[in-house]
Amino acid sequence: MKIHWLQHVDFEGLGSMESWSRKKGFDLTCTRLFADDPLPALEEFDLLIVMGGPMGVLDEGQYPWLQQEKNFLQKVIAAGKPVLGICLGAQLLADVLGAKVFPNKEKEIGWFPVLRADVVPDGSKLPEQLTNILPSSQTVFHWHGDTFSLPEEAVRLYSSEACANQAFVYNERVIALQFHLETTPESITALIENCRAELMPATWIQQEGEILAASKQDRLAEINSWMSAFLEYLTLQV
Repeated sequence: MKIHWLQHVDFEGLGSMESWSRKKGFDLTCTRLFADDPLPALEEFDLLIVMGGPMGVLDEGQYPWLQQEKNFLQKVIAAGKPVLGICLGAQLLADVLGAKVFPNKEKEIGWFPVLRADVVPDGSKLPEQLTNILPSSQTVFHWHGDTFSLPEEAVRLYSSEACANQAFVYNERVIALQFHLETTPESITALIENCRAELMPATWIQQEGEILAASKQDRLAEINSWMSAFLEYLTLQV
């Protein structure tokens, strides 16, 4: 299995997904978009992971590679490759699938629960392997200010009190998650150090001490296990 991932900033890595991939013996390759690394040919990977970043999907003037990335994602989806998008990655997937990406009414930063969506649109059916890994609720780690409308033919998986669209699946092979299940102590520290200015007092923004206090080992292990389940599911779609 060959996994390729797209990195938007040097301080947002794969987190727990790297150790999961290494234990499986999978090949890992990366395009550092911020460093102008070339994008791979479609035949060079089986599964694509699109990571997060502080920029927005419409910031092409400041980050010209965003348009190149969007064109690439369209080709990957059209080729039927499994794709996982996280935070900015989820927003990019929503954008290339024709949905709107816009500022959420509130920034959501810290540990907050997401709730599974109960209503599946008529004619839509989630694969049993995916349904089996979707808990009714889970407290997860968030760091986002934007959100998206639901792409046509996508199925909403999760919502939160602060954000209606937290996750969706499209065509069984594309999964978008606003929240960070790959979180590790190192990735939380990196986000805080590089994005501390966003920790302004607000209803859905926890402060640094609160975030760190809530980042308990058992909670991290729980969400990392859930991320592994999503990855296991996507490998079955190859």
